[in-house]
Amino acid sequence: MRTLGRTSVIFDLDGTLVDSEPNYFEAGRRTLAGQGVTDFTWDEHERYVGISTQETLALWRERYGLTAPLDTLLSETNRRYLELARASTHVYPEMRRLVELLAAADVPMAVASGSSPEAIEAILAGTGLASRLTTVVSADEVAHGKPAPDVFLEAARRLGAAPADCVVLEDAAPGAAAAHAAGMRCIAVPYVAAQADAPAFARAHLLLRGGQAEFTAQAAYDWLANGAARS
Repeated sequence: MRTLGRTSVIFDLDGTLVDSEPNYFEAGRRTLAGQGVTDFTWDEHERYVGISTQETLALWRERYGLTAPLDTLLSETNRRYLELARASTHVYPEMRRLVELLAAADVPMAVASGSSPEAIEAILAGTGLASRLTTVVSADEVAHGKPAPDVFLEAARRLGAAPADCVVLEDAAPGAAAAHAAGMRCIAVPYVAAQADAPAFARAHLLLRGGQAEFTAQAAYDWLANGAARS
């Protein structure tokens, strides 16, 4: 197997490694319904893909005029999400395969996510990825969530890697922007196809406009091993 040299790989979680967005939509929908907002749709949910739960809820408080404290809304949403996540979270098969390929090559890996530490832990444990992905950073642990670079820079620090040696896999424009701000290379696999033309994705070193349907583990690994990410 070809070596990736000093390369470290940082995965976003939601929408990249796993298809957790349906669970986040349902958790958020239930929280809003409890606050009297009963017409929240999937199309509206897509606007917040890639933004941390806490920041999403802060935006909802303003948009919908919610009076409940942010901490209360966050606690309720996380509780509902964890119930759904533990019951069922789908791992993208080709992403799991890439994790296995990288692990076999001893490539350092991390997860950097806008989800809470509890949500990340539950998903990684429930999907069997925890043994491969032991370095984890939540946006709750840093000053600013995506599109700020904080989670990726902290992941690189924990891996002992230089940002320039890191490649980020992301599904959302805020995450691609965060990778660019961190000085890292990015493989973008858009979760929302209509967002593929977002300016942040134009900065990605590899943009797969077809999303997960276009992504293959072997092609991604070969791209990294061939040094194309440094072009």
